[in-house]
Amino acid sequence: MMRRLNETRVLRDPVHGYIHIDLQVVWKLLDAPEFQRLRRIHQLGGVMAVYHTAEHSRFSHCLGVYEICRRILNEVPGVTDTLDEFEQTAALCAALLHDLGHGPLSHSYEAISHIHHEAVTCRLITNPEGEVYKILTGENPKLPAMVAAILEHRSGCALLEDLISSQLDCDRMDYLLRDAYETGTSYGRFDLERILRTLRVKDGRLCIKKSGVHSVEDYIMGRYQMYWQVYLHPDAFGYDLLVQAFFARYARLRQENFEEYGSKALEPVFDQPFDPERFLQLDDYVLISEIGAAKSAKDPILADLAHRICDRRLPRWENEASPERIEAIREKTRKASFDPDYYVHLKPIRLEEFLPYQEEQSKPILVLDQERLLPLSDCSVVVRSLLEMKNPQQIRVYFPKEVHTASS
Repeated sequence: MMRRLNETRVLRDPVHGYIHIDLQVVWKLLDAPEFQRLRRIHQLGGVMAVYHTAEHSRFSHCLGVYEICRRILNEVPGVTDTLDEFEQTAALCAALLHDLGHGPLSHSYEAISHIHHEAVTCRLITNPEGEVYKILTGENPKLPAMVAAILEHRSGCALLEDLISSQLDCDRMDYLLRDAYETGTSYGRFDLERILRTLRVKDGRLCIKKSGVHSVEDYIMGRYQMYWQVYLHPDAFGYDLLVQAFFARYARLRQENFEEYGSKALEPVFDQPFDPERFLQLDDYVLISEIGAAKSAKDPILADLAHRICDRRLPRWENEASPERIEAIREKTRKASFDPDYYVHLKPIRLEEFLPYQEEQSKPILVLDQERLLPLSDCSVVVRSLLEMKNPQQIRVYFPKEVHTASS
């Protein structure tokens, strides 16, 4: 029997109104240092350089994912008949902790460290020295392993994994609504209440009633618009590329002269093998502080990149750049006294990679049509058309604005 609080605690939330907590284990997890660190990890990384109000954290997002999961457990017919109390508790903990392993500036850090946040999350959850592990085992010794198994898609329970990581999961539903709210856009909004009302469980899988298909179409199109207007905004990529170029330069200087460029605060970025205790020392404040300090670095490239990041001097970009155009930009960059290795960046853009819904590479969203489970594309002309969209790959090239001015 999972222990409950004497009364339900609530946290105010701009997206969900209230976050409701009645399990002791969840309440304790909120104060674990690993989870509190997420207050200092921004949700959207480089998008903050485009949408000035996008200052929200992974902490608030994780609470939102937990709340949607809690509502599904309480409100969707068939869920509690399929999952026992231990599995329900594991689902709530997985929802709350699913982003524990995000590094500074969220996805930007993955490009620097080459470590996926999902792997780091599971390492932190199953680390016997960690506070999260101790809290989970204090509730049930099997809980850390079960939470990690859900996040790694090896729990053996499709419904648990559908809730946390699928094409219609608690994670996506919260970040679309939250990111739309925090960026001041309307693209990601959809009818969450209608989706929750029409969700069902059939044959151990989470599915949507046929009457809820239009709400799911709205959700998918909202995700499509958010990707192209917010997450994949060219200037957001430009900011991330500056950060990546800074760390590429820093890594080279560190290798050549560790005494001068081996910052103690940044050393966990380069840990091999991964050290969970040192990783937890990294957050957005540490990273931005160290980049700011590098504005006075002796190395002119590192100092210049630091200025560009801190002062939002974003690069210029061009779409559909030909190989000849790219080479011309690289040459003009050299003539303008910028090293192309750090100032010219290529970004392949292919629509198929960023589709908001897929059925070949991922499990489809299932529709309950009477007693049959059908893939969403069988029930939606909108989704079927989306899956048929094709376009050739484009190459976007980024380069300093000074180079554009010199070449115009």
